[in-house]
Amino acid sequence: MDIAFLNRARACYIERSGDLRTSTLAKAVPNKAKRNQKWQRDPEGMRLRILEAAKQEFATHGLAGARVDRIAVKAGANKRMLYYHVGNKDDLYLTVLEAAYEKIRAEERGLDLEHLDPPKAIARLIDFTWNYFLRNPEFLALLHTENLARARHLKRSTKVKSLHSPFVELIGAVVRRGVASGDFQVAVDPVQLYISIAALSFFYLSNSATLSVIFGRDLLAKRAKDERLDHMVRLVLAALTGKSFAVFDRQPVLEPLATATHIA
Repeated sequence: MDIAFLNRARACYIERSGDLRTSTLAKAVPNKAKRNQKWQRDPEGMRLRILEAAKQEFATHGLAGARVDRIAVKAGANKRMLYYHVGNKDDLYLTVLEAAYEKIRAEERGLDLEHLDPPKAIARLIDFTWNYFLRNPEFLALLHTENLARARHLKRSTKVKSLHSPFVELIGAVVRRGVASGDFQVAVDPVQLYISIAALSFFYLSNSATLSVIFGRDLLAKRAKDERLDHMVRLVLAALTGKSFAVFDRQPVLEPLATATHIA
């Protein structure tokens, strides 16, 4: 074997490898610089993209199954950026959860309940809650995930309780107005009332697959969803007013809601 030949070949290989590494780095650095410039130009936009990607990831895979790598790729970021600006996986999950609550509370504030007759205000709240859950299935998925965790992450939040208090007070004011006007017979606890309204929607939607099989109905068909909304409005108003379920015709109660459902 020609030792000199081997040495020349080895030297040539090392030289070429160095050229390749240099070339690769030269290409990588501008790409990295471009990503950094993009982040620096619009840090809030990048943060929102991360939160949206994280919301979809957590809603689809749960907390345990979610992967930070996938979130970063979907957001067009990298893990270092994500950790620096949002935090670790648990911090990111809590931020997503808080944002989900902020979104529904913000839309609820736009319902103008304080300026409606009490029965119509409650009907509007039911209509909104039902349609919000339909439009935002990832919200239900996030709630399910956090309940499985026994609200471990939500307990760390400094925001969520303050978000709910004004809305509970608003519902309480509607109920008190209803009692004063004679529309409602009893001043029910606004927390219990809101939980009941949310539960009537949540259970139906979260269990629609099994319930459809058990009862032989497609519970997510348009007609079935319309009937469900009608049923919930009648049920809650019958409880509040003490009147018969049968006296509440859906159309007069919900007619003003045609645009309100999608106002936010």
